[in-house]
Amino acid sequence: MRVYLRYAIRETLSNLWRNRLMTIAAVLTVAVSLSLVGAALLLKQSAAQASAQWQQGTRVTVWMEPTATSSELVNVRSQLESLPIVKDCAFFSQAQDYQEAKKILPTVEWTVLKVSDVPSSFRCVPTVPSNAFVVESTFANQPGVYKVTAPEQQIREMNRAIRILQIVFLVLAAVLLLSATVLILNTIRMAIFARRREVSVMKLVGATNWFIRIPYMTEGFIQGLLGSAVAIGAVTALHTWYPLHNEFVLTTSALMGTNAVVLVVGVLIGSVGSGLAIRRFLDV
Repeated sequence: MRVYLRYAIRETLSNLWRNRLMTIAAVLTVAVSLSLVGAALLLKQSAAQASAQWQQGTRVTVWMEPTATSSELVNVRSQLESLPIVKDCAFFSQAQDYQEAKKILPTVEWTVLKVSDVPSSFRCVPTVPSNAFVVESTFANQPGVYKVTAPEQQIREMNRAIRILQIVFLVLAAVLLLSATVLILNTIRMAIFARRREVSVMKLVGATNWFIRIPYMTEGFIQGLLGSAVAIGAVTALHTWYPLHNEFVLTTSALMGTNAVVLVVGVLIGSVGSGLAIRRFLDV
């Protein structure tokens, strides 16, 4: 058994060194493709976390006409308070909205405004973000109401953009993973071709099929493993330094889960590539 292990290790390292340029190309291709897979997974988790945070703070604003009467204000307030789909509401007077406008608008614009020109508003948090549409449709045509606004459209657009990015990342990763599999297959094929006479001699002296196959299988496994290791380093660096990190902090368990997926996929790619090469080109 010890002799067999020494042989398998020696032959694997010999094959890797003999075809080192192909090996480096295969490892780097695996690393790049798995880095894209990891980036897509991190993006998906960040998007889910960001969406949850934004949804918790979803706010519907019912803007009242500047000329709205007190009875119209009371009517809207009472309806909002009686709605079960509204969790909380705060009333901002014209003076308060005017002060807020001063902070937002350029000086040239707010200086021409008067308090009487600014609408008062009810700022409400729905129990469920999707209920924002119900509040919007309920109060859009109420007497004294100027406009009802909600950020649902922005959230939908953000989620759509993130889904498109994920699809792009995953498609690129799939193409590169296929390329990595083919590169590993070609690397193993070259190793088999270079040692075809030795393989024939080993078969003649009674070497088993698995005795001959194991070094080549291990070679593909190591290439996938090395590519995974590089990709895990890239994914960890991305998790630590990417721009949204301070706003949407992912947990260590999320990073470890992503790295586990990257490791498993890399090992599978290496094993599949070497397995296909052995089955197709190694006649044992």
